[in-house]
Parts: sequence; C-alpha cells; structure tokens
Amino acid sequence: MFDWNDLKAFLAVARGGSTLAASRALGVNQTTVARRIEGLEQALGLKLFERGQTGSRLTEAGTALIADAEAVEQAAIRFANQAAQHLRGVAGALRLTTNELVASSMVIPALVDFRRAHPDIQVDLLITDATLDLQNGEADLAIRTAQALEPSDLVARKICDHDLALYCSRDYAARHGVPASTDDLKDHDLIDLAPELRGMPAATWMTRHSGGKAPVTRSNSIAGMVHAVKAGLGIGALPCTVADADPDLLRCSAPIEEARATSWIVTRRDLKDTPRVRAFIDFMAPQLQQIVRGREELGRQRQAEEAGRVVPFPTKTAS
Repeated sequence: MFDWNDLKAFLAVARGGSTLAASRALGVNQTTVARRIEGLEQALGLKLFERGQTGSRLTEAGTALIADAEAVEQAAIRFANQAAQHLRGVAGALRLTTNELVASSMVIPALVDFRRAHPDIQVDLLITDATLDLQNGEADLAIRTAQALEPSDLVARKICDHDLALYCSRDYAARHGVPASTDDLKDHDLIDLAPELRGMPAATWMTRHSGGKAPVTRSNSIAGMVHAVKAGLGIGALPCTVADADPDLLRCSAPIEEARATSWIVTRRDLKDTPRVRAFIDFMAPQLQQIVRGREELGRQRQAEEAGRVVPFPTKTAS
C-alpha cells in the first residue's frame, strides 16, 4: 500500500516534468523521488510515467489518476490546516449556555472583541434560565450565578460577585411611594420568581419579608423580572450591576447581604484544555470582569445623582 508521500512525489513529477524538478519542489533528493514513483507504480500495478532523456511524461493511466491525486492533496491540506487551527485555539464551535440577562448585558457585548481575536471560533448561545447538563453534553460551557456551585466534576473560573437589592420604577414610586423598611413590603406590590427558580437567594429573601403577601406577578426569567419592574408592576430584587445603571429604576434597599451571589464560567474537565475552550475562558473571564466594573462605576455615578431622592432602607441578615 502506498502512502501520502508517494502521491506527493507523483504530483510533483507530473507538475515538474522530471524527478529532478520534483526533488527540488519537495526538498528531497532525486533518488528518493524516483524510489517513491517506482514503489507507487508497483503498488498500483500501473505504469504512471514514460521516462526519457528530456524527463518524465504521464502515461494514459497516470493522466487519469491526476484528478483523484489532487483531491487527496486538497483533503490533506484541509486536514493539516484544521489541525493547526485547533492547536492555535482559533477554530471550532462552542455552545455556551447562560440566562438572558447575563447574555444581553455581559456576554454579547464581550463577543465583539472575542470575535476580533478569534474569528474562527463560532460561539452558539443557548439562552435559558434552566440549568443545562454540561456533563451530558447539553452545552460545552455555562456562565452560572449562585451563592455556591453544586458539587460536581465540572471545573469553574470565577468572574465576579454580585449584589442584589430591591428596585422599583420611577412610575411606581410616583404612584405608590417606596418602602422605608422591610416591614413596609407587605403594603407594596411585589414581583417574584416562578416556583422553578425559588432556590435563588433573592427570591427566598423576598418570600420571608413579604408578610405572607402573594406577588402580583412571577417570572421564570431574571430578565423578565427586570422588565416587569421597569414597567411599573411592583418591587423586585434585581442584580445591582444591571439595575443601578438603569435610569428608569430606583433602588429601594441596601444590598441584601444574604442574597449576594457569584458568577463563574463552568465547563467539563475533559474540555477545559481544549484550545478553543481555553481561548474562550482566558479571553472572556477578564473581559466580562471589565464589563462588570464599568457597569458598577456607571451605577455608582447614577446612585450619587439620585442621592436624597430615595433613601435605601437597610436589609437584615437572617438570624
């Protein structure tokens, strides 16, 4: 059986017209080229070249095989290029899952610069508040926000911490005022998370301090909660990095200490050193941190401008 080097010699002789020209093109000696052509002819049982004093001319059989040999050459080149791209970490597809709020406020803005740095990595976003199973291959990476990650064989890189506080819209404040303490929450319209997200600490805190009052609406999406609060439906617990910078929202409380959470980029252990995954994590983690710091600074500026309009009431840590 012949190998790829035999085909390279065949194509080089056909293009150069002689074993001498082929040896120069391939960077090997003429004897090696001649030996490879002879071995290929023996393996195929065909005479590929007519040899003369002026060089080597393709036979009818050799001419018939040129197109197939060139197709193998192109496939080999593509194979080598793809392997080189993967070694450089600049090629391939990634499936990233996160919730809509993180996707729209952090990930999508950061992808612009990521694409400039790694144009051959395709990032597919699986946007959902549900926790997809990375171990079973439902996604390659996730950005997850929680007080602590559940024990697993997944590996995680921390992005940042998040404070949560209570917010309402300017319209709601004009119509209903704002609470001055946790005890006042029972007299206000509250927006909460749907039952499937009740494990989130902000929702737990809201339930405990609502005096048993049912929420006016519930959402199975953090982004949905933000929109509901902005629409004036009531008061809800939102991430400060998002809500503080929004001119339509007013902060009603200090950060809820027991609702403080952390975001991580998470992936499977067998994927963590895959070049495209490593390139994504190494680029995106500091990029997302920078976006968060920028939003926090914008939020501090806006809160300073709002000083005196609303006095956020202190929140109590659970005993």
